Amino acid sequence: MATKATLSNSTEKKERLNFSTAKAVAQFPDFLDIQIKSFEDFFQLETRPDQRKNEGLYRTFAENFPITDTRNQFVLEFLDYFVDPPRYTIDECIERGLTYSVPLKARLKLYCTDDEHEDFETVVQDVYLGTIPYMSPSGSFIINGAERVIVSQLHRSPGVFFGQSFHANGTKLYSSRIIPFKGSWIEFATDINSVMYAYIDRKKKLPLTTLLRAIGYERDKDILEIFDLAEEVKVNKATLKKVVGRKLAARVLNTWHEDFVDEDTGEVVSIERNEIILDRETILEKDHIDQIVDSGVKTILLHKEDINSADYGIIHNTLQKDPTNTEKEAVEYIYRQLRNAEPPDEETARGIIDKLFFSDQRYSLGEVGRYRLNKKLGLSISEEVQVLTREDIISIIKYLIELINSKAEVDDIDHLSNRRVRTVGEQMASQFGVGLARMARTIRERMNVRDNEVFTPIDLINAKTLSSVINSFFGTNQLSQFMDQTNPLSEITHKRRLSALGPGGLSRERAGFEVRDVHHTHYGRLCPIETPEGPNIGLISSLCVFAKVNNLGFIETPYRKVEQGVVDVESAPIYLTAEEEESKVIAQANIDMTDDGVIATERVTAREDGDFPVVTPNEVDLIDVAPNQIASISASLIPFLEHDDANRALMGSNMMRQAVPLLKPQAPIVGTGLEKQVAKDSRILVNAEREGTVTYVDADIITIKYDRTEDEELVNFDSSEKTYNLTKFRKTNQGTTITLKPIVKVGDRVQKGQVLSEGYATEGGELAIGRNMVVAFMPWQGYNFEDAIVISEKAVREDWFTSIHIDEYSLDVRDTKLGMEELTADIPNVSEEATKDLDENGMIRIGAEVKPGDILIGKITPKGESDPTPEEKLLRAIFGDKAGDVKDASLKASPSLRGVVINKKLFSRSIKDKRKRSQDKAIIDSVEGEYDVKFNELREVLLEKLYVLLNGKTSQGIYNDLNEEVIKKGVKYTQKILSNVEHFLNLTGLESLWTTDEDKNELVKELIHNYKIKYNDLQGALNRERFTISVGDELPAGIVKLAKIYIAKKRKLKVGDKMAGRHGNKGIVARIVRDEDMPFLEDGTPVNIVLNPLGVPSRMNIGQIYETVLGWAGMKLGRKFATPIFDGASAEQIDQLTEEAGLPRFGTTYLYDGNSGERFAQKATVGVIYMLKLGHMVDDKMHARSIGPYSLITQQPLGGKAQFGGQRFGEMEVWALEAFGAANILREILTVKSDDVIGRAKTYEAIVKGEPMPEPGIPESFNVLLHELQGLGLDINLEE
Repeated sequence: MATKATLSNSTEKKERLNFSTAKAVAQFPDFLDIQIKSFEDFFQLETRPDQRKNEGLYRTFAENFPITDTRNQFVLEFLDYFVDPPRYTIDECIERGLTYSVPLKARLKLYCTDDEHEDFETVVQDVYLGTIPYMSPSGSFIINGAERVIVSQLHRSPGVFFGQSFHANGTKLYSSRIIPFKGSWIEFATDINSVMYAYIDRKKKLPLTTLLRAIGYERDKDILEIFDLAEEVKVNKATLKKVVGRKLAARVLNTWHEDFVDEDTGEVVSIERNEIILDRETILEKDHIDQIVDSGVKTILLHKEDINSADYGIIHNTLQKDPTNTEKEAVEYIYRQLRNAEPPDEETARGIIDKLFFSDQRYSLGEVGRYRLNKKLGLSISEEVQVLTREDIISIIKYLIELINSKAEVDDIDHLSNRRVRTVGEQMASQFGVGLARMARTIRERMNVRDNEVFTPIDLINAKTLSSVINSFFGTNQLSQFMDQTNPLSEITHKRRLSALGPGGLSRERAGFEVRDVHHTHYGRLCPIETPEGPNIGLISSLCVFAKVNNLGFIETPYRKVEQGVVDVESAPIYLTAEEEESKVIAQANIDMTDDGVIATERVTAREDGDFPVVTPNEVDLIDVAPNQIASISASLIPFLEHDDANRALMGSNMMRQAVPLLKPQAPIVGTGLEKQVAKDSRILVNAEREGTVTYVDADIITIKYDRTEDEELVNFDSSEKTYNLTKFRKTNQGTTITLKPIVKVGDRVQKGQVLSEGYATEGGELAIGRNMVVAFMPWQGYNFEDAIVISEKAVREDWFTSIHIDEYSLDVRDTKLGMEELTADIPNVSEEATKDLDENGMIRIGAEVKPGDILIGKITPKGESDPTPEEKLLRAIFGDKAGDVKDASLKASPSLRGVVINKKLFSRSIKDKRKRSQDKAIIDSVEGEYDVKFNELREVLLEKLYVLLNGKTSQGIYNDLNEEVIKKGVKYTQKILSNVEHFLNLTGLESLWTTDEDKNELVKELIHNYKIKYNDLQGALNRERFTISVGDELPAGIVKLAKIYIAKKRKLKVGDKMAGRHGNKGIVARIVRDEDMPFLEDGTPVNIVLNPLGVPSRMNIGQIYETVLGWAGMKLGRKFATPIFDGASAEQIDQLTEEAGLPRFGTTYLYDGNSGERFAQKATVGVIYMLKLGHMVDDKMHARSIGPYSLITQQPLGGKAQFGGQRFGEMEVWALEAFGAANILREILTVKSDDVIGRAKTYEAIVKGEPMPEPGIPESFNVLLHELQGLGLDINLEE
């Protein structure tokens, strides 16, 4: 096997041999786009203020501003927002337990519209609104020192949904529900009597026609005309005689006015009275004619006698149930239903419906809702109209009636056109909306109070409002999750995860089978394989490799167009949503076609919605871009996935995320070709930002000089040389280690995106989460029974599966009521031996080996005690004994902790006194002086660059943000004129034109934009230094000092560790065997690992066998392979390679027993398999307890390793002892070993003194039961 190590080094740089047959496979999009792009669109920081789109943060501000007081005298207007640089870097935030955030400021303008306040001047101010967590370049947030991810949510899209259900008696009930972006839900539904009702917010029920009356279709005639149901007939005897025998469509009402005197006011009030002469649905008879003529009505309405009217019977039924006749009655009826009270006046009653559905303050369908509504109902209402319209309501009712008459289809709620993704940006924007709305309320209140005094925007705004909303979102929201950072794959997968849970989503209990199931629209959008195994199955899924989320939040997947049997190979793929893809015939990516895209077979297997027709090439509309389009990143990393059962593939993709990064990782010999892209897009490694040359490399830093064009050089303030620091021994959230080393040399040319380093589960720029192992599939002395694994000692000796894990231990020092705590090595009643490794701050030295029980950080805390007696006082005064008034509060190593201290940190606030303050002031002054020089230098550079751009040009009028002219129109630029401009930061006037040359103007704007960024960076650095000098380290409230110790543990492979392959083949290491005892091949090579062959057939994950055989060929030939899923190596190709390598076909060969040297009777499959070590390590799980903490009430031992608890001897275990008749053991277990408080103390004493065991007493839980019964009022006492 010595050849193997040298092989892996020599093959590193060779390209993988790719077996893919698919032509024109598309480029993968950036895997973290869903996070990073969404956040950029939300903040739009890189965009100049005049070019910002109406979305994200900008839109939230626009929706909440301008704010006016109740009398509309003062107006607070929003101009622009910007952020200052973060106070700490990402690494500092992680170390100190802080949030990586940026201070958000808004430029606000306050002015007065009232002539009485002439003295009130317009004020423009930059107002601080609070700090906002900022996304790190890798797509995560650092909140209180921990990396978190905001998971995207998959929820029901706003819009209209048509559904059906069955009544208990079997009648079909139809409904349509309008789900808005914000506001009340409204539902139209039928009941068993074929009457249609409107339900508002799922609780208030009213006949549909009442709602129609309230929105302006007042009379029966208006309602019937909408659906073209009635015929109007003039009232005269001749006409009426002709229509005898037909049904009335509307009531015949006799209407008159009555006057009466209001007793309270004495006024004469006129009210309208209605009398029903003939009701609806009455069949007209001769003796009705006179009644109608006498009533004085001009026209009557009769049912139309055509085919359509039968469909609309439900409208007539509903009119029958309608208790109202006029718009006034209708709005009052609705008011009573919603408010359970009488309306104070008609105006209020009318307002309630307007507010609910037609006011953009309370109700919004959002862009998505309007788009879905227009699409579903075939309307062409403008996207700007985001409230309901009468047209919408009528169209929905008409569609619902078509549905009732089986002329339309119900919606499939699990179709991906009815579900959309809320990405980070949208979730943050909605939280901002909440925060700003609260802030607007307080601003309004403050405006009203400060009527007569002069005030500024700063006086109106309370910055805490916004911060508290945002902080609670990041800290407590179900979708803000502690990032899974075991390895780069788990990190990238967590950021691409979609959850149907969370606020506004489903709950685990309510989610049925349909929601969780795979749907045909998931193809290329959501992975059908990667999902958790437990209660969350199907609710949490992963985005497919090519999928993107469009600006409306729908998931799109790419296809190539096919016309007349020819694939368009040249053009870029088109991205389609699930709705756009409907009823298209789509072929697979790996069908036979020529290089110029002509489909080469007569029949093509395709898919159309949920079906799989076989069609001719001419019928094909689209073709997939790649065979792995259907799967997520994890599933696409499993070679030969097509030969694995889906359940095992699910386990495989989930377990790859649990693989711990090894000390000596290896990229797999058999990969899928995706490994490079995952490593690159994970943003863990250092990637080149553009083309350039490496100028310096060592273990810690890499410096690159980037190529830049002349214009880029001109508008940039940074040097073209950039230095990257390589991460060393950084602890991840899961305690694994990130350590990077360079893989480039000085003088190398690098391309944009090229990986410059390796480490943290990567090798040579490829994902490497495990090792290639020589494997034999055979039973071995029973040690690999039930999936257990037999592994060679060489794997331990050579550190193949050794990983380094870092634990962080911290201790804070607080100012208690009894006095200040203190970090010190001088701890009372502790031997010198125990404190030998502690420094003067009580912190253990770097490099010290830690064993269980060692003191890591020494701390003493004041002890509240009774006053000492005079004798004690005297003794203390003589001997200086401090031990009496302090107690040891040190941090000690837990029972399972063994490792080496690799780092320690101490943070402390600065203690303020007069002398210190004056010293600080002097230091701050000198620092400010240094920065003044830097600011002036920066301004000089800007002036030089501006002069180069503007030399000889003429100003077209430059304005600042108060719209004051700074450089007049027609002035020729000189250095003097440019240097006279005071502030380049506020030249954001929209009217400003620097020159007549459009390109020059863009360059100048870009230059000033970059100047702003650089200026803000300097300002941020200055503020940081000031803060550090005056405040010291920023620590959480109430903490004076914070000590942190980092301990590295080297974990070698042990019996009990969990290992797995990539195909869901997992097992526990049962025995580590000496090399010479392992089975060996004919040439004497011992295998590294022995797996049980019985684990393969029943689990149907044959992919591991394919991988094993191909891996052996690869090792022998010194090649690495890429076998993409669904398009990988065929059995014939593998045969060819094994033959070339001189190996037996199918990898079956005779093995020899390492113990006896004899040949085994049967052949076994041998090869090279890629194995991972998972995060479930025996060292973390091993636990034992003799005595420890007890629960307060029951006095039984606690449970779990973290609480140092015991093992529960439960009901079934008691049955086992009862079955053996072991009465004494049973009694002991249920009393002295558990909750007999007196008994266990006596037993301990007896063991220590070597006396016979005492009699057990009464268990404490019996007393608890007695007290509970007494609490119920039963007087139960124990008689002795």
